[in-house]
Amino acid sequence: MALKSTIFKLDINIADLDRQFYHDFALTLARHPSETDERMMLRVLAFALNASTSLEFGRGISTEDEPDLWQKDLTGQIETWIDVGTPDPDRLRKACSRARGVILYTYGDRSVPVWWARHGATLARFKHLAIWQVAEDSSKALAAIARPGMSLQCTLSGAEAWLTGEGQSITVAPTVLKN
Repeated sequence: MALKSTIFKLDINIADLDRQFYHDFALTLARHPSETDERMMLRVLAFALNASTSLEFGRGISTEDEPDLWQKDLTGQIETWIDVGTPDPDRLRKACSRARGVILYTYGDRSVPVWWARHGATLARFKHLAIWQVAEDSSKALAAIARPGMSLQCTLSGAEAWLTGEGQSITVAPTVLKN
């Protein structure tokens, strides 16, 4: 019998001071059995960093032709494709051909430098691709607050995100690998 996804409800208040975007979202996340809390919370962070009323979560980690998050225009054209992790460059190449912009959030202080050394030259050629690295201490801190029924406040300014919830405050400042 296959394991089922775990459902997480999340209320998040986003205040993006740079874009003057302020909005409350009631999100439902499905965490695939093979997905960690760390990766799921990085999807939440990616949502917060790129928040829009038309940004949606994809169908999940087991769906190869969809991103973790995406934003489409009214015609169905993909405006923004957002992934989390260290995917194969072919996946990112395909994403760049389908979307106007592609954003990747990587994590893992040991795995990302190896992945970047191996694929960085190839990825540098892809237009419309931005790659950010989230420090391991930040991603682990986010994983520690993961709970069904979470309520978070996220304030964005400059290249930093301040998340408050579950009795903790976390500052996340992703670094640019490719812009």
